[in-house]
Amino acid sequence: MKILITGGGGFLGFRLAQALLARGQLGGKPITSLTLLDGAFPPAAAQEPRLRAVTGDVSDAKTLAQVCPPDTDAVFHLAAVVSGAAEADFDLGMRVNLKGTELLLETMRRCATPPRLVYTSSVAAFGGVLPAVLDDATIANPQTSYGTQKVIGEYLVSDYSRKGFLDGRSLRLPTIVVRAGKPNAAASSFASGILREPLNGELSECPVAPETGVWLLSPRRVVDAFIHAWELPADAWGTQRWLNLPGITASVAEMLEALKRVAGAKVAGRVVFKPDARIQAIVKTWPVNFRTPRALQMGFRADPDVDTVIRDYLADERIKV
Repeated sequence: MKILITGGGGFLGFRLAQALLARGQLGGKPITSLTLLDGAFPPAAAQEPRLRAVTGDVSDAKTLAQVCPPDTDAVFHLAAVVSGAAEADFDLGMRVNLKGTELLLETMRRCATPPRLVYTSSVAAFGGVLPAVLDDATIANPQTSYGTQKVIGEYLVSDYSRKGFLDGRSLRLPTIVVRAGKPNAAASSFASGILREPLNGELSECPVAPETGVWLLSPRRVVDAFIHAWELPADAWGTQRWLNLPGITASVAEMLEALKRVAGAKVAGRVVFKPDARIQAIVKTWPVNFRTPRALQMGFRADPDVDTVIRDYLADERIKV
C-alpha cells in the first residue's frame, strides 16, 4: 500500500500520518510507503524512518509526478491555502486550492490502477441565506473564495470518479478544535486559540462576539473520519461523492464555559474580546447548525461535547492544568 498525503507537514496531515503508521495498514493491506508533501515539516518527521517527506508545491506538476508515481494506491489531499489567506490573496488561493487540486487529479489519472482519494472540503461550501438547520439537501452556495475553490474541487473529484479515473470522496470539514501549535491564517483560527492559548498560560484575543456559533470537530475525530472515509467501499458513496461530517454546535461563550469547567475560571479569564471586522465578515457566512443523517448512517461520529474535546487536547498534548 503506497500512500500520499498532501499537506502532510501540517497539523492534521502529520497527525494522520502518525495514525496510519501506528495502524500499519490501510484497508487491510500493509503500508509499504508513506509520502508527505508540504512546504515545511515538524521536527518529528525527520525522526520517523518510514516517512518520505518531500518539500514542494502541490501546484507544481513535476513535484506531483515525483510524489504520486503510477503505483500510488491512496491519496489524502489536505494541502490548501486556508480561508483567511485565500480571501486575502485570490491568486494564491486559486493556484493552490483549485489548480493544485486539478493537477493532482490529473496526476492520479495516470496511475496504473485508479487510486482512492479522500479530499478535504469545508462547511465554507455553504453561505448566503441559509435555513436554521442545514442537512444533506442544502445546496452549496459559498460566499468566500476559499469556499468556492473547495466546492469546485468537490465537483472535479465527483466527475473524475464518475469517469473511473479514480475513486474519490470529499469530506466537508467542520472547524477543527483544538488545533495544536501556533495560530494560522484561517478565519476560524480563533476557535482553537480561545482554548489553546489559555491552556498554555497565554492571553487570547477573540475577534468575534461571544454569541458567535461554531460547528466543530476534534482532531481525533477528523483523523478517524479520514481513514474511515477511505476504507468505505465505493458503493457506500454511490453517485454522491461529498459528505457533511457530523460535529457539535457551540457558541464562543459556551466554549469558554466548557474551558472554565475543565481548567478553571483563571484559565478561562485569559480570553479577551477584540473585534475584527474582516474575520467577522467571513465567519458570519458560515453555517452553525447541521443534521447529518447520511454521515451517521455511514459510520462517522461527532464528539460528545466541548468538555471532551478540551480533555482530549490536554491528554494528546500532555498539558497539565
